[in-house]
Order: sequence, then C-alpha cells, then structure tokens
Amino acid sequence: MVAREVCHGIFWVGAIDWDRRLFDELIPLPNGTSYNSYLIRGSEKTALIDTVDPAKEYELISNLVRKGVERIDYIIINHAEQDHSGSLPMILEFFPDAVIVTNEKCKDLLVALLHVPPERFKVIADRETLSLGDRTLEFLLTPWTHWPETQVTFLKEDRVLFSCDLFGAHVASSDLFMQDERATYISAKRYYAEIMMPFRGSIKGHLEKVRALPIAMIAPSHGPIYRDPAFILNAYGDWTADTVKNEVVIPYISMHGSTLKMVEQLIEALVARGITVKPFNLARTDVGELAMSLVDTATVVIATPTLLFGPHPQAIYATYLANLLRPKVRFASVIGSYGWGGKAVEGIVKMLDHVNVEILDPVIAKGLPDEAAMKGLERLADDILKKHKEINIV
Repeated sequence: MVAREVCHGIFWVGAIDWDRRLFDELIPLPNGTSYNSYLIRGSEKTALIDTVDPAKEYELISNLVRKGVERIDYIIINHAEQDHSGSLPMILEFFPDAVIVTNEKCKDLLVALLHVPPERFKVIADRETLSLGDRTLEFLLTPWTHWPETQVTFLKEDRVLFSCDLFGAHVASSDLFMQDERATYISAKRYYAEIMMPFRGSIKGHLEKVRALPIAMIAPSHGPIYRDPAFILNAYGDWTADTVKNEVVIPYISMHGSTLKMVEQLIEALVARGITVKPFNLARTDVGELAMSLVDTATVVIATPTLLFGPHPQAIYATYLANLLRPKVRFASVIGSYGWGGKAVEGIVKMLDHVNVEILDPVIAKGLPDEAAMKGLERLADDILKKHKEINIV
C-alpha cells in the first residue's frame, strides 16, 4: 500500500496485511490487519513513529524511498512488540544516524528482543517533549495498555495522538480514515476484548490522562484513523466502565447430546425471564466473538460434559481464556452431565481464580438430564434473575 498523507507534513507509511488470519498463533484475524507507521516532517527534524511487522519491512522501506526520505532523525518506538518494532534493525541500517526514542522499559525489551545496540537510544520520561523544529512531540507513558512498556505520543501543534495499540482494530482496509462506524465499532470492540480487556483497570486511569489532551485526531497502530476522537473514547469509556448488561454467555460443548439438552433448557428459561442469552458452541465458535461477548455480560454459565474424570478440553480452553481475559462478569456457574466421574465443576471453578465472580449453584446430571435436572436449570435461571435484579440491570 502506498504512503498517504494524514495531514500536512504527516504521512502513513505502514503496511496492510490482507491475508494474515492469526495473531500470536492464537487470535483469529477474520479481516486481516494493518501495521501503521507514521512519518512526521518538522522544519528541522524528521521522525518515524513505530515500524511494521518484519514480514512487511520491504513495504515500509519502499514507502520511505518513494516519499524521497533521505534522513530520519528520530525513530519513536511506542511498543516493543515485533509488529511495531520488528523492522527497526532494517530501518537502522538504512538510516544509520537515526536515534531511537522510547522509555527505559521499552529500551530494555528492544535490546533483549532485537539486539539493538544500547547506544542508539534516547530514553524519555513521562510528559517529556522532543522538538522537530516547528512541531513538538510529547510522550505519555501508559504502562499496561497491552505490555508494561507501552506509551503514546502526542503531536502538540497538530493535536494528533499516536495511540499505539490503544484504540486499535485488526482491520485490513484501503481506507485510511474510519468510514463505517458500525463495522469499526465491532472491530475495535473485538480488539479491546482480545487484547485490552485484561488491563481494564489500567486503561481506565490512562483514559483520563488522554481525555485531558486537546485531541483532534487519533492515529492508532492498527486499523483506521479517527477524525472524531469522541467516537472511540466514548466506546472505551463504556467498555472499561464497571457496568454490565442483563446478559448470560453460555460457552458449551456436548459429546452425546445430554449437555446440549441442558443448554437448550437453560436458554428457554432465561429468555422467558427477559434475559439476553449468547450461546457459543465451542466445537466451532470463533474465540474472538466469544471474547467480545464477555465485555459486557453479567453472567457466564459454562456447560461441559465430563470427559473421563474432568471437564471437556474445549471447556477447559474456554475457561482458561476467560480467566486470562479477566472480564468484568459478576456471576458464574457450571452445568453439564457425567457418566461415572463428576469432577467437572471443581475443575472449572478452580480455573476462575483471576475473575472476581460469585459462583451460583451448578446443575449437574448423571447421563441424560431427568426431571430433577430440568428443575435445577429453572432454579438456576431464577438465581440469575435474582442476582441481576440485585445489581439493578433488570
């Protein structure tokens, strides 16, 4: 993708990864992604903000050559992860006088991950500024907006926030700026769920710092640029708030139909009580969509048969991910059936040690669920409704 002008003297020089379908060998990318690198020309100095994934370094170099860039004075690295920094060694070869500008933690990681010589760095502190002549960069340290070393960079005169992973979206698009609000909202929420949700507490604090800036435009490291900063700032305000919705997410797996029968009964019981239900068949679900559903839900019910002596491996995987993502869910329970070993519940509950939830009494049936099991599911639906009323979401 050719370089494009963001505004006068500022250019997008990154790369679009149309075909990438998996990130970290874990996160599905149904719409590809972009690696946004930005070139800023000041009256005296030129700066590059972040590089691109090393698989796309040729495209970054090509964009700089086509723009006639003969000198880069500063390379700002907002994040050490390789999709931001992986082309740094190549850029340093092309621009041997360039100085890498970042914080101390990021420097340490770049030296460890890429073997960049320590003498190439200029280490900055929180709120420190750097002059490009007629333009000024201000650095804000925002640890745990993904990794502990992440930072954002604010271009003061143009009021552009280069927000790193914060406010990003995994989307491959020829559009430089956001065009479709609904599609962008979904992509950004999915990105938040998969990458940012574990750091919700940190992000809430950093949002206040960012909101205090007179931002005219937000340029993240992935996805479209926001000409209307309020769009994504308000969305993050909602996602990181403590409020939850009158929803139940049911990740489930069933081997011979007994657990599925219980899931279907619970769905009917919850819907009859006015509760929104989002079931996910773990045999074929997209884990990104499951993660996105966890952003707002009040309750999670994990449904699993017992395989040998414990939960089904697919249920273990989903529970592990939920525990890792640390959603703001308030209540959780387990339903399912077993043949001769009934240890599935204990296994699932033990795995939720990073999620601050109240465990509601589970419903477990031996074999095909009988009348008692069906009554148990009605009781569980009543318990969920009661809890949702207690926190005023019904």
